[in-house]
Amino acid sequence: MNPARRRLLAFGALLPLSAQAAPRRRQAAPEPFRADPSMPFAPQLAEAFSRPGRSAIEFEDPAGDPSRPVTLHAYRPASWHADGQLVLVMHGMGRNGDEYRDFWIEAAERHNLFIVAPTFPAHLFPTPETYNNGSVLGGDGALRPAEWRGYRIPARVVTAMRDAEIITRPKALIFGHSAGGQFLHRLLSTEPSSIFEAAMVGNPGWFSLPDLERPFPEGLGGIGVTEADLARLLAFPMTILSGEQDIETSGPSLPSQPEALAQGPHRFARALHYYEAGRAEAARRGLPFNWKRVTVPHIGHDGAAMSRAAASLWFEGQLPPEPLLAEWGRKGQGAL
Repeated sequence: MNPARRRLLAFGALLPLSAQAAPRRRQAAPEPFRADPSMPFAPQLAEAFSRPGRSAIEFEDPAGDPSRPVTLHAYRPASWHADGQLVLVMHGMGRNGDEYRDFWIEAAERHNLFIVAPTFPAHLFPTPETYNNGSVLGGDGALRPAEWRGYRIPARVVTAMRDAEIITRPKALIFGHSAGGQFLHRLLSTEPSSIFEAAMVGNPGWFSLPDLERPFPEGLGGIGVTEADLARLLAFPMTILSGEQDIETSGPSLPSQPEALAQGPHRFARALHYYEAGRAEAARRGLPFNWKRVTVPHIGHDGAAMSRAAASLWFEGQLPPEPLLAEWGRKGQGAL
């Protein structure tokens, strides 16, 4: 047995699916496998993700900030083959990528999806500025090195998955909810998106408007975003997914600064404001506009329900049946 495999077994990363059934009550996640920096990463990643079920490995972005690794919480279905679909899932403010990964397990088994949730640990990414806003600006408001932006990590994860020969498709799908929705739409606003086939942005607290005059994060000004970047954003197939009942007007997770309040009193209204701003900007500039906005009936600020709605839209071509959505809405048990 090679050393990498021995360490994986020690961390429980290669337990069979039957031994990894998700408990009803959330428990502490097992310690992720720590890759050996003296060894090539690709074979260690391939080993970590080689068995069906849950697994996790630390990812030290080779081109990013070496002091802040992220954890890749993954799920490999029993039927996985390398030409299947990779789905990246961006967690919310709870930094709970393991939980968001689990929201996608049913869809992963049904549709042969490999799920990877890049997880930004709270002790390394403690604030909205360091996660939601991608660490674009430092504490003094100055631009940080572009290579160190958190928005560059998901594309590098896809590349690492291809290098490890876990996937062969050139593009992945990407979903983000709440703080992860803030992260995702700003990623698409500021970074090349050719490695992503499509994106779904669920229930962000507020948005960076497609406006090069407003400063980031209210808009996209002052951080190097160009006219070409803006055109790319407006043409990208992004779905803005809004829970119909995500209409709370206060709470610790709802941004309340003046720039956010100017977009509407709650998340549902702010999503419409952002969509209409994008449509108006594309029309003003004579550019293609490929965004969609989809309302999910009965659902509030619920990461589990919105994840399942996104999976249904992508892989079944429709939202889940309304009675099921109503049941999920009554339970309201999803995470932020």
